[in-house]
Amino acid sequence: MYTKKVMDHFSNPRNMGEIENASGIGTVGNAKCGDIMRMYLDIDENDVIQDVKFKTFGCGAAVATSSVATELVKGKTVQEAIKVTNKAVVEALDGLPPVKVHCSLLAEEAIHAALWDYAEKKGIKIEGLKKPKSDIHDHHDHEVEEIY
Repeated sequence: MYTKKVMDHFSNPRNMGEIENASGIGTVGNAKCGDIMRMYLDIDENDVIQDVKFKTFGCGAAVATSSVATELVKGKTVQEAIKVTNKAVVEALDGLPPVKVHCSLLAEEAIHAALWDYAEKKGIKIEGLKKPKSDIHDHHDHEVEEIY
């Protein structure tokens, strides 16, 4: 059912925890399944993500997508991080069961929510970043199906 990469990220999550005085913090959830994901970003003066941590309350797929998402954005610029999609998260895990793809949407939205928080704290606009949804359930159902 789950790939080896999903099981590895679930059993040995990378970058789990919090960042004190984070540059940006984003929290998103899915009311339908009850998953909640919080992403913390430490961004330097050159807009490079120096560190990223997460805390997730949810299933194994939610933990795995959080973990791999942190790896996808760490060391990237803010502009590169915006381009990390749920599809990239799924691909980095060598796939997810269709019923768990919504977890990858949470990871994408958590990154965007943390970037939004960063932009608000700095009083800047990040090109291409839209205000994130706090609950991804209603907004993204149609997008989940497009991956498969």
